[in-house]
Amino acid sequence: MLPASATRRLPRWLDGLLEAVGLPLVLLVLWALSALVAPNRYFPAPWRIAEAFVKTWVGESFFVDVLPSIGRLLVGLALAIVIGIAVGLLIGSVRWLRQFVEPVFEFFRAVPPPMLVPLLAITLGIGDTAKIAVIVAGAVWPILLNTVEGVRAVDAVQRETATSYQLSTVQRVVYLTLPSAAPQIMAGIRQSLSIAIILMVISEMTNSSSGLGLRITFFQQNFQIPEMWSGIVLLGFIGIALALLFQIAERLVLGWYRGLKETERA
Repeated sequence: MLPASATRRLPRWLDGLLEAVGLPLVLLVLWALSALVAPNRYFPAPWRIAEAFVKTWVGESFFVDVLPSIGRLLVGLALAIVIGIAVGLLIGSVRWLRQFVEPVFEFFRAVPPPMLVPLLAITLGIGDTAKIAVIVAGAVWPILLNTVEGVRAVDAVQRETATSYQLSTVQRVVYLTLPSAAPQIMAGIRQSLSIAIILMVISEMTNSSSGLGLRITFFQQNFQIPEMWSGIVLLGFIGIALALLFQIAERLVLGWYRGLKETERA
């Protein structure tokens, strides 16, 4: 953080930029210095990774491996969000159904999604469908469970008000349940982002002909260390891009909620 006097002299956007990139720049400089002082084959210098990044991912590999992986990731996330919210709304609204399915949910939630990769490969083949199913199988749970809890936490007075105004089921969901549960739903989606990226890579490590997971595994098995690190860096960039997109979506969806909280603090 900059001193308060320096912060006041800087534009707000520049101050925010320095706060965002300050620590990464420091770590990058320390990394470069350590590579010069004590070179390590398995922890190459940043410039070697940057060179490998350009050679590996700028060109044909971007279309053969990167874009298909991102496509599967986005489709899997979208399906997980739709399924998680839809099923969570239903289960959270019906008490007996929630009690009925809870033991089954606990069982399936305890099964690590990577263990489903061989099963899904047998049942769905080795194409994109199985890989997307793996992403959905792991990413759906935080969304679903947070949606259930968000629906359960809807204020009882608001429920009674909706009943007294004789709102239809659709009107209750659109104007009461979804807005009230939105903060927890968005929290569940945030948790699912990193899970989806991990499962995207795992699903591509075996029985795959393309994808980031396959290429990174290939580099690791053939001791192409800079290329392997470049793939890891690329995954980090994808994670940052997803996080930024999520922040934009969260501000749009929860703008009213943030305003309410600021009003309460005032």
